[in-house]
Amino acid sequence: MREQILAVQRMQDYIETHLAGPVTPADLAREAGFSPWYARRLFLQWTGRTPADYIRRLRLSRSALQLRDGNRRVLDVAMELGFGSVDGYQRAFAREFGCNPGEYAAAPVPLPLFVPYGVKFQHLERSDSMETIKNVFVQIIEKPERKVILKRGVRAADYFSYCEEVGCDVWGLLTSIRSLDGEPVCLWLPDPYRAPGTSEYVQGVEVSPDYDGVIPDGFDVITLPPARYLMFRGEPFAEEDYCSAIEELWAAERKYDPSVIGYVWDRSNPRIQLEPIGTRGYIELLPVRPAR
Repeated sequence: MREQILAVQRMQDYIETHLAGPVTPADLAREAGFSPWYARRLFLQWTGRTPADYIRRLRLSRSALQLRDGNRRVLDVAMELGFGSVDGYQRAFAREFGCNPGEYAAAPVPLPLFVPYGVKFQHLERSDSMETIKNVFVQIIEKPERKVILKRGVRAADYFSYCEEVGCDVWGLLTSIRSLDGEPVCLWLPDPYRAPGTSEYVQGVEVSPDYDGVIPDGFDVITLPPARYLMFRGEPFAEEDYCSAIEELWAAERKYDPSVIGYVWDRSNPRIQLEPIGTRGYIELLPVRPAR
């Protein structure tokens, strides 16, 4: 089983690095080390999608982000991401997202983007061999007043229980919304921000206080005041060691005494978790206020 998972991961990695060009069954078979027929079968088994569908959805989602964030022509985006014609791209975009790419570029709305997850991080046993993080960097940052568009769970207290309750596709929709800091967030909400019968842990996206765009069905909006945070950031880690990276940072947080810099923990504002990305290190933001 491990050999199969790693073969599929190699195919996923190849797709990621060659997304703008042609990706053939022979290319994927070579990366997997199996025949084209068996490589396709493995890919479908472990990702739930055929390679063609996976590539199509990933290209369309990346194209949506380009249209959202830049003054880009539909034709240029279509060609750069490997679509054979602008007409074909427009039809595929409309089938996937229910709107025309030109209309979307002019007035972006939340879309259910495809966010791929590496199969080796989902199905292989998590490594316990990570060395103790040698450094945790701590920095004071200021958060302005902002709104958070969020999806609540029921009893979730962490990422895994949240995904079981809500599903993992929420992240793709949140990614499609232009955020203040360029990415969605996970939050542990204090009681005043929790609706009755809903979870402490939520996923959301921070937007400006005057945001008046579309709110997806089933999502709520809360307003958070300006707040000061201590940003804890661990060292870069191997992606498969993300659980260890999180646990190590949590241990550092528990040991940290904010009074040494004149602060106490602020329990009235949410704790914030960013997506674990190995190349930058694991990051959390813990709210603080002056000790006096």
